[in-house]
Amino acid sequence: MNQPMICRHVKSALVGATCLLLALFLVGCWPQPSGSPKSGGPGDKERAKAAAAKTQPKGDDETVEVGSCDGGAPVKVAKDLTGQELAEALMDQWKRDHPEANWVAEEKQKHAFKPPADNSGLLQGGQGKGHTYGNYTERDILTWARETDKFVAEGSRIFHSGDELGSTVGVSCDMCHPHAANTHPETYPKFQAQLGRVALLRDMIEWCIENPVRGDRLDPDGPTMRALEAYIQAQRKGVEMNYGKH
Repeated sequence: MNQPMICRHVKSALVGATCLLLALFLVGCWPQPSGSPKSGGPGDKERAKAAAAKTQPKGDDETVEVGSCDGGAPVKVAKDLTGQELAEALMDQWKRDHPEANWVAEEKQKHAFKPPADNSGLLQGGQGKGHTYGNYTERDILTWARETDKFVAEGSRIFHSGDELGSTVGVSCDMCHPHAANTHPETYPKFQAQLGRVALLRDMIEWCIENPVRGDRLDPDGPTMRALEAYIQAQRKGVEMNYGKH
């Protein structure tokens, strides 16, 4: 059974991004020059294109090579690039070398799923200060949402792929449950006639994998099962829990 885990997709993106930040720090160009426009303005695309053009091969006397600690090919950029232009040129090259970095956004476009809860209220009125588990910051809130999105996106990717599920007959979960419809995770635990006992959601996922999907048994605590549970539960956001309901 293959193991299509989040870390497989995310590791290269995280390492690459970290390496870029390190490279920018080492060449002393991270601070944005005073007077330069903020990102998001109408001229950003033009500046990015111009910066990207300067990553094209030039004479050795006109370029400087920035290495990458993730093992990727070094990037050659014009010696006169500094600040925001250099950052955009390096990031543009890294994105072209790592097209898989946007896999979460691409999965959302293919199979819309509901966003996680908005926890920004924890920062209002100092609620995030002195909490049992630490002092929360805006960065914490963003990290929670981003990591939860990745987890659910991985479940969506597996749910919609017979290959990732290990199906021997080309069947994926969405063929019977479009967008995880009619899975009713909020009704578990409940007695399942197919099993002859009270079952958890993961028990029914396993039954589906082994029967209609015709795949190998999943590790009940493995990352594939966890991702599938996350996606199915996320799709039922807002539905009242009512265990035992048929």
